[in-house]
Amino acid sequence: MAEGRDKEELKVAEFHKRIKDAFEVFDHELNNTVDVREIGTIVRSLGCCPSEGELHDLLAEVEEEEPTGYIRYEKFLPVMTKVLLEGRYRPIPDDVLLQAFETLDSAKRGFLTKEELIKYMTEEGEPFSQEEMEEMLSAAIDPESNLIHYKDYVATMVIDES
Repeated sequence: MAEGRDKEELKVAEFHKRIKDAFEVFDHELNNTVDVREIGTIVRSLGCCPSEGELHDLLAEVEEEEPTGYIRYEKFLPVMTKVLLEGRYRPIPDDVLLQAFETLDSAKRGFLTKEELIKYMTEEGEPFSQEEMEEMLSAAIDPESNLIHYKDYVATMVIDES
């Protein structure tokens, strides 16, 4: 029984260190707070991929009663630890991502044009913001052909769990 608890404690300690390291990158004032707009980036840097709605719910858990525009480390740590322990907001497996791109690529060319990707990402489902779109395009587009060779892109998106 104790061995299982020790493993759990080790896991928690490792998560605490990862959360602290990620948080400190954005704690520019070194006062254990970060701008509320940085939380999505911090959460994603920890290998979680929440939707905008899920991120909104997470923010509601860590914000002060009276929102200040800043999130305190003391409030973020226990909530984020729980998220990691429960394995919430797991990234989508690469085969599922690839299948999604292949569905969009009805001509089976192996790529999407920048215009096609923008159309799909801003008009379908939960639309991407301008900032998210630019971030994605900068990572996905082949600068020479101006195309998204999605097999290569999917490989860069998948987080290595080891």
